[in-house]
Amino acid sequence: MTPFVYRCTDCGRTYSRDEVRYLCPTCGESYRPGIPLTGVLEAVFDYPAIHGRFQPGRPDWGLFCAVEDRYHPPLPVGNTPMARLDRTAAELGLGTLWVKNDGLNPSGSLKDRASFLVAAEAARLGIDLIVAASTGNAASALAAVCASTGQKALIFVPEKAPKAKLVQMVLYGATVVPVKGTYDDAFRLSLDYTAKRGGLNRNTAYHPLTLEGKKTAGLEIWAQAGFRVPDAIFVSVGDGVILGGVAKAFLDLNRAGLIDRLPRLIGVQADTSDAIHRYVETGVYSDAANPTTRADSISVTCPSNAHGARRAILESGGLTLTVTDEEILSAQATLASRSGIFTEPAGATAFAGLLKLQASSRALPADASAVILATGNGLKDVEAPLSRISIPPAVEPVLEALSL
Repeated sequence: MTPFVYRCTDCGRTYSRDEVRYLCPTCGESYRPGIPLTGVLEAVFDYPAIHGRFQPGRPDWGLFCAVEDRYHPPLPVGNTPMARLDRTAAELGLGTLWVKNDGLNPSGSLKDRASFLVAAEAARLGIDLIVAASTGNAASALAAVCASTGQKALIFVPEKAPKAKLVQMVLYGATVVPVKGTYDDAFRLSLDYTAKRGGLNRNTAYHPLTLEGKKTAGLEIWAQAGFRVPDAIFVSVGDGVILGGVAKAFLDLNRAGLIDRLPRLIGVQADTSDAIHRYVETGVYSDAANPTTRADSISVTCPSNAHGARRAILESGGLTLTVTDEEILSAQATLASRSGIFTEPAGATAFAGLLKLQASSRALPADASAVILATGNGLKDVEAPLSRISIPPAVEPVLEALSL
């Protein structure tokens, strides 16, 4: 671990590690549930020290970590594979295409990374209860990590969260509270709970270590690409924290003098859950009016990290685009059949964005390298693909019954 301070991404004030817990005390004063977070904090490390100690041949990721190893949960999170898709790259006119398969984390999603680090922080602080709001993946991740540590998880979920994710939470031993309403309603209730009844709130971006945890996916992408910066990284976007975490990884690497450029970040949203896309395009924020989508993990009315996501897109020279549910489910099937990677609709949204971009006038150049971040396992929501496929009927167990 390297010494760090927290810095407000709005006003730039810095705070010592234990001086703050969630938002900047100044900028966060104006925050209220129902609007994007203000005063989000980022960990700023001793980057010259990292530069002097980091060895690409033997990368010590602890140099970029904000919680000491001794507090880390025993669950093996991260180090997920990144597969090359040479055939698909050639078809799309790209030099290189990878898929980072974070559906192979213990609970089946990238959200394990954030829960891992928040649980470590709770252990450091001696707090036994961790509280979160989630559409499913963050909750499953928190429940899994707490199961490994013996900590208590209290989770507020929208009542329409996919059953597969609810099953995970319950089996892991979490206390699950379905909420009549949306993710945003669950988010608000969880903040009320920790403010009045205690516990450490794990809510995405609200706790700065959620960004730090998700950052590890970006660090791994850099290493798995041969310690080279990809030209573009495609990220499905709901609340904007995964995108913010990936951006933070490359900012940290750049600040440490280990890279000299940033990858273009391509944020992809469902066309009904498009608040961040419209914010990037117009510079004016407004909620998504009706964010219903088959990609439930990115269905958000008011993205918590809208300001940070927009800033990350613009700083990287990237862009955002939207895709329909039909494009998402088609991309899910294509990715599965061409790579063997079955990702949930939210994860396939990033691939749908690549397909759409390469068919447009804004396509990446022919020698470009691109990464698709597949954020969750497809088995978390089999109802979505079942809406477009049919399971073959059974046949008699004799060869003559086959028409193959």
